[in-house]
This record gives sequence, C-alpha cells and structure tokens, in this order.
Amino acid sequence: MEVIEPDSRIADLMGLLNTLMHVFHDKTDLYQLEKDMEVDLDDLMPIVYTAANMGLIETDQGDIWITEKGKAFAVSGITARKTMLRAAISTMEPFVTASKMGEFELKDLMEELEKSGINKYNSPSGYHNLEVTLIEWGVYSGLVRKSEDGFRIVK
Repeated sequence: MEVIEPDSRIADLMGLLNTLMHVFHDKTDLYQLEKDMEVDLDDLMPIVYTAANMGLIETDQGDIWITEKGKAFAVSGITARKTMLRAAISTMEPFVTASKMGEFELKDLMEELEKSGINKYNSPSGYHNLEVTLIEWGVYSGLVRKSEDGFRIVK
C-alpha cells in the first residue's frame, strides 16, 4: 500500500512539479534538482516518494521527471487540483484506513494503521505528523472534515 510520507507537504509538491516543468523542462538528475532547489536530499525525498506514489513524477537511476498527470495537476486550477488530489490520496494511507473507519479520533486511526502494518507514523512525532497529513492533504482536498470530536471522511 502506498503511503503519504509524513514529512511531505502540498507546497513542496507544487514546488517540485513547477521546478521540474519550468526550470528543467520536465526531466533532470535528482542531485541537480536538490542543488537547484537548495534543499538537502533528506528533506527532498519525502515529497519525491509521495509524488511518485501519486503518479505525478517518475524516477529511475538518479533521474527524475514529471509525468503527463503531473503536468496536468500543476497547470490545473485550484478546484481541479483538489479533485485530482482527492482521487490520488483516497488510494493511499492513511486515507484508505481512515475511509474504512468513516469517523475517527487520531489515536484510533493510529492504532488501525499499526494493526495494518503501516509504520510510517510510528515515531515520537507520529501523532503530530498524522494530524498534519490528515489536515494538509485530506482537509485541503475535501476528503476529510475535522471537528471538535475528531475526523470524518466525506463521501
């Protein structure tokens, strides 16, 4: 099962896609991308993994390039982008498990992810990272609603 990396953010995704399209004309060496974006490789890789899992980029032997789906995402308006994002993340963890639960509190989702063998959020900052992922990706895309009682998947 594909997982949204805990340290990946939508702003990073947009920066990655726009840099690939406009600076490198769709394809470059991963280390050149790191140098141009002035970011450490350890900080770049979470968004690279997430974007690849979403089908927006591909990598092979140190090269990275934007896919047609990634180009469409990057040039879309906000409404279309949210729709595309919602479709992509609904097939990735933690949203697959969250969708099965329907309504949940953070601790319950964490327990279900652990039972399923999803350990990406198993860290000292795991609860915080999971909450940020749910809000950043889920609420932004319209897949998740947050309330005082917890979270709910929007059908």
